[in-house]
Amino acid sequence: MRLREAFKEHFLVGAAVNPVTLDTQRDLLIEHFNSVTAENEMKFERLHPSQDQYTFEAADRLVSLAKANGMGVRGHTLVWHNQTPKWVFEHQDGSPVDRETLLARMKSHIDTVLSRYRGDIYAWDVVNEAVSDSGSELLRPSKWLDIIGDDFIAKAFEYAHEADPGALLFYNDYNEAVPEKREKIYALVKSLLEQGVPIHGIGLQAHWSLHHPSVDDIRQAIERYASLGLKLHITELDVSMFAFDDRRTDLAAPTEEMLALQAERYGQFFRLFQEYSEYITSVTFWGAADDYTWLDHFPVRGRKNWPFLFDIKHQPKPSYWKVLETI
Repeated sequence: MRLREAFKEHFLVGAAVNPVTLDTQRDLLIEHFNSVTAENEMKFERLHPSQDQYTFEAADRLVSLAKANGMGVRGHTLVWHNQTPKWVFEHQDGSPVDRETLLARMKSHIDTVLSRYRGDIYAWDVVNEAVSDSGSELLRPSKWLDIIGDDFIAKAFEYAHEADPGALLFYNDYNEAVPEKREKIYALVKSLLEQGVPIHGIGLQAHWSLHHPSVDDIRQAIERYASLGLKLHITELDVSMFAFDDRRTDLAAPTEEMLALQAERYGQFFRLFQEYSEYITSVTFWGAADDYTWLDHFPVRGRKNWPFLFDIKHQPKPSYWKVLETI
C-alpha cells in the first residue's frame, strides 16, 4: 500500500528532496508521498545569494513536480541563523547593518519569496531553530537577534502573513522532545501568541534514533505544544541507526537487530502520530530512501546511515511494514 493512501485520513506524508533525488527517487516520491519539502533549495543562501540576485530555478522545479503530481509543498525556511549569506547582515564595507536595514532586507526577501509561491506552498517554516539548546537563555545567539533584537521572530511571522495570508506559518526546531528545550519552545510560542503574532503551528523536526528520545518524552512534547491550540507538523523525520555520540565507522550495512529496532521505533511513532492526528496534520521524512541521507555525513563524516522506510534500492524495509501495521 502507498504511504500517502494509508494515512490519508490522518495526515499528509512528505519527503525532503533535492535536485538529485528529484531525479533518482522520482518514482518513489510520486508513488508514496503527497507532500515535498526542499532540503536546501528554499533556504536564504540558495534563493537569494546576493542582494540583487534571486535564483529560483531549483525551487521552481520542485514546485512544478509537486503540482504535476498532486503534491503539497512545505516551504523551508525563511529566517535561520545558518545558511544565510553574509551580505544580509553587512554593508558593502563589511560593517554590520542597523536594525531598520536588516528588517527591511528580511521583509523584502519574505515578500519576494512568498509572493512568488503564493497558493503553491501550503505551509512555511518561517523561523528555524531560534531557541537555545541549554543554559538559562531562551534564544540562541545569532546576527538576527544581535542586530534586530528579540522581536525578529515576531517580525518574520508578521511579514510572512502579509505576503501570503493563506499559508500556514510554523516555528520549527530540533530536540523538541527534550524536556528542557521543550519548555523553551513552548514559552517562545506562547509569548508570540500572547502578542497576537500570526503563527499557526510548531514544527517538530524529529531527528530521532534507535533509543532516543523516549516515546514518553515525545508524547509529552506533543501534548504540551498541542495545548497551545496550534497545528503540529513532524517536519524532518528520520531514525538514525547510531546514537549521537556513537562514532563507529565499521558497518557496511545495518544489522538485523538494528533493522528490527528501527521498525519497532517507527511503529511506535506512527501509532503516536495517529493518536494525535487531531493536531498533527503533516508528517515529513527528511529524505525518502536510504540511498541519500544527510546523516551519511553527520555527525561522523563519510559514515553511511540507513534512517528511512525504504532501502538504498528503494525497496520497503521492516520499518515500512511495521508502519503500515499501525493503520
